[in-house]
Formats: sequence, structure tokens, C-alpha cells
Amino acid sequence: MSTSTADAATSDTGNATPVSDKDYADSRLPLPSDLADRGRCPFEPPPRLVELSTQAPVQRITLRDGREGWLITGHAEGRAFLADPRASAERLTEQAIERLPEKLRERAADKEARAGTFIFMDPPDHTRYRKLLTGQFTVRRMRQLEPRIAQIVADHIDAMVAAGDTADLVPAFALPVPSLVICELLGVHYEDREEFQSRTALLLSRDADVDDVIEVGEGLNRFMLDLVREKRENPGDDLLSGLVHAATEPALTDTELANIANLLLIAGHETTANMLSLGTFALLEHPDQLARLRDDPSLIDGAVEELLRFLSIIHFGINRTTTEEVELAGEVIPADATVIVSVVAANRDPDTYPSPDELDVTRQRVSHLAFGHGIHQCLGQQLARVEMTVGFTELLRRLPGLRLAVPASQVRLRDDMLIYGAHSLPVTWDA
Repeated sequence: MSTSTADAATSDTGNATPVSDKDYADSRLPLPSDLADRGRCPFEPPPRLVELSTQAPVQRITLRDGREGWLITGHAEGRAFLADPRASAERLTEQAIERLPEKLRERAADKEARAGTFIFMDPPDHTRYRKLLTGQFTVRRMRQLEPRIAQIVADHIDAMVAAGDTADLVPAFALPVPSLVICELLGVHYEDREEFQSRTALLLSRDADVDDVIEVGEGLNRFMLDLVREKRENPGDDLLSGLVHAATEPALTDTELANIANLLLIAGHETTANMLSLGTFALLEHPDQLARLRDDPSLIDGAVEELLRFLSIIHFGINRTTTEEVELAGEVIPADATVIVSVVAANRDPDTYPSPDELDVTRQRVSHLAFGHGIHQCLGQQLARVEMTVGFTELLRRLPGLRLAVPASQVRLRDDMLIYGAHSLPVTWDA
């Protein structure tokens, strides 16, 4: 099974009967739909999630497939749980594999084919891969990339301005900027972007069926395996070439390298692209905050953290399975339980953030769970911060009077995707 198929097979453990192909879309996401469906305001948490979060920071819920699970909505409790070694990221246990559609079970059980999918692993396997990659994503290296990121941002804004005074910010800016950055960092040919972008979009659809997931996963694997073999023959000055020729013991296989690279490629453009589009939308709908940021660009670092907290695009939460009994906030979570840490709720916890439902670009910087926490905290978070810092700063500087070109109610949101954001964001500015 490819990394992409592994990502989609998120059913966790339990004793429910195997799901049919028809029910596969729901089985991927244990969080009940009423805890993920937003209300009328695109920036507010789901009303039912808000209601539950006021009752207790940790509580039992009924999962989408009818099993019992646990929901964590408190910020402190979420951080504590994600840092707990008893919170396992391994999704494909024997029980979970048995619950998959039949055509996926053989792929899911093939551990060799899943080698390198480190975000779904626990120590010591996770430790091996994480240690190898950590040195590639240092703050220093990301800062060294800043001039190149600034050039990519400037080039795309130049193209928007040259084309007139209107644009759809998603295809014109928010998607291509992080795509080009991650392509250059990994050593992926940018002319191949349409292939991996379209495959990723289908994979991240909450309604993707099992046949699509298999086809997309196999296609992404072939795409990256070809590139790995190319890097063996003709290495370049890029991250993937460095991994291919790294002196590791044991040496990384082509399958491991392809799986690692696909995880980085998908995460490296999807999350930042949606933060750029949704963050711009949020600023345009909060003109007082946009004005503060435009008047004082030195606020940008804090504004990026505030947007990450306020928007929380990982809207289906972070899923873990307990390997042992865990006591948290007075509740005893049993072993083999499915636990969902709601990033959306934790980042609006009133015990942690004063006036948590307000977007405040001057807010004193505090921790948030937008990048997760613990040993699985996002590797590329510093790269994402640089891209957002440069991207938002230059959009506001270069496009005076930036505003929506359609009513806010007509902005198409990604509530049908695993990562929240905007499918399209028509904007205009003063020529």
C-alpha cells in the first residue's frame, strides 16, 4: 500500500464489522460529521463542537461508525495527550486492517510497502525516520530559503498585476507558491505539479471512494519511485537527493524514499496553500485587523501564529489509539480506544486564550496545536511560517485596496476536504 493509501486508511481499532466500499468514505474519518460541519460563518468552529467543548475537556463520544471513542477539546489536555507515549499514531493494527474493505486489506497488511510512512509510526521506527529528516528542516535552513521564497512570491504577484486588477488567489498565488517551494526543496520537477496536485486533491476529498484511493496511491508511488531512481543516477542539490545518497544503516530502500518524499510533498503544499487562501479571506473579512497589519508590518510574525490558531485547518482533528489506559482530566480512557484531539476546539480554549473567538493580530504569542504536538509535531512548520510571513506581507504591500471580488457567501470553501480552506478566492485591488 502506498503512503497515500495509508493516509486514507484511518479507521483505527475496534470490533465493528468490515465496512463496505459504499461506506468507505465515512470509515476514513472517525469524527462524527456534526462535529466537523461548520455553521454559517466560515471561520467559526462547528456549533455542536462548541457545545461539547463547554461541557468537559475530555469526554466520551459516539464515533461515525457507532463505536465508542473519546474527544479532547481542551488545549492543555490535548498537548498532554499528544506528548504521551501511550498515544499511538499507528493506524493499521490488526483490528483496523480487518475493518477495511476487502480490496484494501492486503495492501494495508504489507508492512514493506508501507516502509517510510513515518507519520503513522511509533518509536523506534518513527524515531529512525524523524532523526534522519529533522536535520533537513532546521530553522536556519528555512531562513536561508527566505530570499528564494520572496522571489517566488514576487514573481506570482507580478504575474497577477500584469494580468489586470482581479484574480482567483488560489490558482494564481496560494497554491503555486508553496508547490514551487516544496518542489525545489525536494527536487521534484515543477512541470509535474498538475499530476501530483490533482492526485492529492482527490486523495484528500472526504468523499473519495476506495477505488479512487487505490488508483491515486499507486499513481503517486509510481511518480515518486521514478524520481528516486532518477536521483540515484543524477543527484542534485536537493533534499531527496540527499536522502537517496545518505549514509544510513541500513540504507533506505526505494520504497522508503518514495513514501517519505510523497508525505513531504503532499504536506508541503496542501497545508500552506490553504492557510494562505483562508488566511487572506479571514483578514479581508476582519478589515480592522488587516489595517493594523498593513500599517505595522512588524506584527506579521504574531499575526501568522494568530491565523494558525484562529483558523485551525486540520478540522477533523488528530487521531490516536491508546496502547494502555490513560487518565486525563479525571477521565479514564481505556487501552485500544480511539481518541480524537480536536485542534479546532483546543485552539479556541478560553482557559488558554483570552477572547478566543476574536482574530487579534496583536495577540501575545502563545502555543497552539495547529502543527500538532509531541514527537509527531509538523517537520515543516518553520518552512510554512516563512512562506506565510512573506506571502501575507507582500500581498498587503503590493496590492493596495485588496478586497473580495464576490460576496463572502459566494467563496467556495473546502468543507468537503480533509484540510479546510478555500477552493477559490476571487479578489480585486486598486490598479
